[in-house]
Amino acid sequence: MGRPRILLADDHTLIVEGFRKLLEPEFDIVGLVSDGQALLTAALHHKPDVIILDIGMPVLNGIDAGRELKKLVPRTKLIVLTMNEDPDIAREALRNWASAYLLKTSAGTELTRAIREVLKGKSYVPERLAQKLMNEFVRDPRAGRTKEVTPRQREVLHLLAEGFTMQETADLLHLTHRTVAFHKYRIMEEFGLKTNSDLVRFALRQRIVSLPAVN
Repeated sequence: MGRPRILLADDHTLIVEGFRKLLEPEFDIVGLVSDGQALLTAALHHKPDVIILDIGMPVLNGIDAGRELKKLVPRTKLIVLTMNEDPDIAREALRNWASAYLLKTSAGTELTRAIREVLKGKSYVPERLAQKLMNEFVRDPRAGRTKEVTPRQREVLHLLAEGFTMQETADLLHLTHRTVAFHKYRIMEEFGLKTNSDLVRFALRQRIVSLPAVN
């Protein structure tokens, strides 16, 4: 039986080259890609055992790419490797398409361990992030909380409804623009909102913002 075949996707060349050198002694690296659309093409061509991808990639972000990959190459295990520690994004990925969610601040040995675990059909989350996910679960243990606004979503929605742009919202909350966009469009998808006006009305109904007082 041959060595496991791995496809790497990250738009930071130095980082992806570092991952390749780390993994090559144990795994066969079949390709390196730098955007989500190229990832889909390479995945169909190589059909690797494991794909390691970042969330923040150009052309097609890692979240949308992950959803597509789950349909295109369902037998391939998907591992997120990112700087994004947002538990909402981690939960979304793990629930729908990812087998593991790691942070780039993790030790290299943790990445190889995660690969071994997902190849056995298991999932993997580093202890630091697992604790965050557990804390969220303890606050509300009901399964499939798809119709409730999470604390982070409330923060994003509040600022957007107040008229701040996505970049201003990102700056105020110390998030990336992509993370704010993820939360905005996740809210719109879950609650059937089509326009920014719908988003503001929803924020009013949820009492996240209030109408200005009339003198």
